[in-house]
Amino acid sequence: MKQYLFIIILTAAVTFALTWAVWQLSLRFRLYPGIRERDVHTTPTPRLGGVAIFLGMVAALTVSAANPFFGSVWVRPQTMWAVLGAAALICVVGVIDDLFDLDWMIKLGAQFVAAGLITVVGGLQILSLPIGELVVGSSWVSIGLTTLAIVVVMNAVNFIDGLDGLVAGVCLIANGVFFAYSYILSRDTGQSSYFNLASLLAAVLVGACLGFLPLNWSPAKLFMGDSGALVLGLLMATSAVAITGQMNPAMLNPEQFGRSQMLGAFIPILLPVAVVILPLLDFGLAVLRRMRAGKSPFAPDRQHLHHRMLDLGHRDRDAVVIFYAWTAVISLAVLLMYIGTSSEWPGDYLFGALFAVVGIAACLVVTLNPHRRAARAASNGEHQ
Repeated sequence: MKQYLFIIILTAAVTFALTWAVWQLSLRFRLYPGIRERDVHTTPTPRLGGVAIFLGMVAALTVSAANPFFGSVWVRPQTMWAVLGAAALICVVGVIDDLFDLDWMIKLGAQFVAAGLITVVGGLQILSLPIGELVVGSSWVSIGLTTLAIVVVMNAVNFIDGLDGLVAGVCLIANGVFFAYSYILSRDTGQSSYFNLASLLAAVLVGACLGFLPLNWSPAKLFMGDSGALVLGLLMATSAVAITGQMNPAMLNPEQFGRSQMLGAFIPILLPVAVVILPLLDFGLAVLRRMRAGKSPFAPDRQHLHHRMLDLGHRDRDAVVIFYAWTAVISLAVLLMYIGTSSEWPGDYLFGALFAVVGIAACLVVTLNPHRRAARAASNGEHQ
């Protein structure tokens, strides 16, 4: 655990220093676009923070290569180089888009190329699903399924990038929970080492978000842009595939660990989805909304979940904190259910379920509260 904490602190420190440097350079050379119609901010703000996030991650992964504790992660260097190459491609394309607005088809093509690098060159594929003995079909099916999953998560994370500190904070919480899950799962499956690619990437993502958030918190001095949000989504999807899609179903035999069979089987799939449930929900709604209107699925608009939160009456910071709460409640609930099913008494998972019920109820009350206040204010105005 100390080695992972070192990686988190190192990534955070390097990312923070680079974020400040990128901010200063962007201001000096006026590397920022004008205000768009769908933007919430009113002051032109640099959006090249993804460069700092990417370079901070590269620094941390380079240090891990020289650390003998992470030797098992670097035993197949082509996998790591494929991940870094894919992230570099997405960062470059994202920077160009942040400065000059690329056509969405070009961006989507680059995303599929990056995902293909990870699946084909890196060899990270969804080979099986930990449900009984369910194994994905041919290698082409694995490649196609994994590539599509990575591209979907990348865009889902990018779609919620609309408020100061939103993506950085949501990804910080999500990857913190996922790191805990991957670490505990390594213990439960009897692995000789807790050092694996999924945990390393999660730790690096936590550190990068920690380092970037101070200058991205409202009022933001720097945005991460597509170069940051897409890279975060890429590595989040990669870490999930690295642990869930590569898992041998027999290693999670529910009877062996005394787990509820249904929960023990499905949680390894549910938790990677749970940590990005809000981005995925926003992505799905946006695609359906735009296709029904006869537009491109990637055509920008001002109807994302965070925009709707503002329309309800929330202030920017309040909306961001509520998003944090939703992410924490959903992801922690699934993690607690997983931990609970580790005991010999299957009923222990009910604590996680109770946490989910109470947490979701509380989030609903807070989310809908400004709407109720606005309704009461309008009603009072009518009676005056």
